[in-house]
Amino acid sequence: MNRRTFAQSLATAALASAVPSFPAKASAEAAGATAPFGLSVMLWTVFKGMPFEERLAKVADSGYSQVELVGEYSKWTAADFEKATAAAKKLGITFDATAGLHNGVANPAVQEAFLAELQEALKPMETLSCPAMIVLSGNVVPGLTHEQQHQASIDCLKKAAKLVEGKTIARQPVRLLLECIHLEENPKYFMTSADEAIEVVRAVNHPQVQFLYDMYHEQMMYGNLIAKLEKHIDVIGLIHIADVPGRHEPGTGELNYANIYKKLIELNYKHNVAMEFIPTGEEVAALKVAKGEALHPGVA
Repeated sequence: MNRRTFAQSLATAALASAVPSFPAKASAEAAGATAPFGLSVMLWTVFKGMPFEERLAKVADSGYSQVELVGEYSKWTAADFEKATAAAKKLGITFDATAGLHNGVANPAVQEAFLAELQEALKPMETLSCPAMIVLSGNVVPGLTHEQQHQASIDCLKKAAKLVEGKTIARQPVRLLLECIHLEENPKYFMTSADEAIEVVRAVNHPQVQFLYDMYHEQMMYGNLIAKLEKHIDVIGLIHIADVPGRHEPGTGELNYANIYKKLIELNYKHNVAMEFIPTGEEVAALKVAKGEALHPGVA
């Protein structure tokens, strides 16, 4: 399942760049971890076509112990859940976030459906010990003004916050993470800027509602990524990583991820950074290099 299902296609399936994977950085590995944040892998981007448990094993081989999902479990049986959780436990992998809700927060007509869907989603989240849900705005609604949809987003998330208030999974607060999508991916999408999403999160004013800062989406639309980190680090609960253009690994495009990681370390960011890129070369190698670059930015 693709976490952009209701936000239309990612439009990346045909991308097949000839850019090679970068060599591993032995000196970085020897330096020891310096970053205060955790690292995760958004599973839809890698190891496609394999059974779920084999995909987890590949993530572990890449050096990661956290995985993000997109409702891959939506049609699982009880036996499937048991098999997946057993594999994760054996591999030392935890699930830090998931996505896949079909309803968005910016359409008042589906507000109750969103809340019901979120309530139902808590059950598999508990089974998987996964404490965070990624939420999206959904598309522009004909007949509504921008201001009306903006306010609808605030109203919906305030109700959602009450639904999860005080709830914990795996001894962590259940968090709702609001994300933007850029217009090239979905020209009908409502919430396209970090500034607006952060404004919504601040208006909701609840510690369990935070902003998912997707560097790829924001660079495609507005840029100025580091300044937003400096100004809004207090409400950022997850960061997604991919380069522009193409949604490939850091170093293949225009983003200076070494400087972004250095800023995160300077700001003492302690939530997760998740790799959500389409590797241009061998996937395990690409993820290993990305991990080294994140933990040791600027180490040659």
